[in-house]
Amino acid sequence: MSAKPLNECGVVVLGGTAGVGLETAMQFAERGARVLLLGRNDDRGAAACARVRERVAGADVGFVKVDATHAAEATRAEAECRKRLGAIDVLVCTTGPSAPPRLMHNIAIDDVAQRIQEIMLPPLHMVHATLPAMRAQRSGAIVVVASDAGKIPTPGETMVGAAMGAILIYCKTAALECKREHVRINLLTPSLIAGTPGAELIFNEAFSAKMFEKASAMAHLGVSDAADQAAMILYLASPATKRMTGQAISINGGISVA
Repeated sequence: MSAKPLNECGVVVLGGTAGVGLETAMQFAERGARVLLLGRNDDRGAAACARVRERVAGADVGFVKVDATHAAEATRAEAECRKRLGAIDVLVCTTGPSAPPRLMHNIAIDDVAQRIQEIMLPPLHMVHATLPAMRAQRSGAIVVVASDAGKIPTPGETMVGAAMGAILIYCKTAALECKREHVRINLLTPSLIAGTPGAELIFNEAFSAKMFEKASAMAHLGVSDAADQAAMILYLASPATKRMTGQAISINGGISVA
């Protein structure tokens, strides 16, 4: 099957209540897509839906509560979304770390598993839960937001890099496995994204703030924002990229070119 026009798509956005996820949901709604936001908090979900409707009058948007670190929760949420939308044509995963970058010797060994799992498991679980129905319908687009830390070893991002590297390899390998069913999986690997909860987290701690101030100085094209990332997500979900899969694209203003 050919990729659907965006105005015919049922779209699910994990992490859709803030930052890149919310901006992505708004841009999909502006193009007439039906959108479900996934997140862990009902109040934030309701507020995010209200913001989408404020920007896009008559937007078809809703919220599904899920903690996708748990496999059973991801499976339940996928089934609910598919029932409400009829089919999931596009899955976008935009979750990230809850702690700022720290040097490895400042991370307790007892915290290693939690740090990696909170980053790695939500997108892996949602992709894994969504793929069977996409493969059966022989169409679908998945876009996962990871990080340049998964490509480039960076002091202070040991845990983030390990988790993001796992996400990259998982998605690239899954893309090869699913291409025969016309399911496409691509990734974004940004660095700093201005004006997002992740940026706020980084700049609230001295070490990570200094680290990303240096990175920002290298972004001679300007530090990326949520709108930049969302625009590329929509492009990767659209028929314009129907022959593109397994790619990891960095929109980072020139901070790196890996």
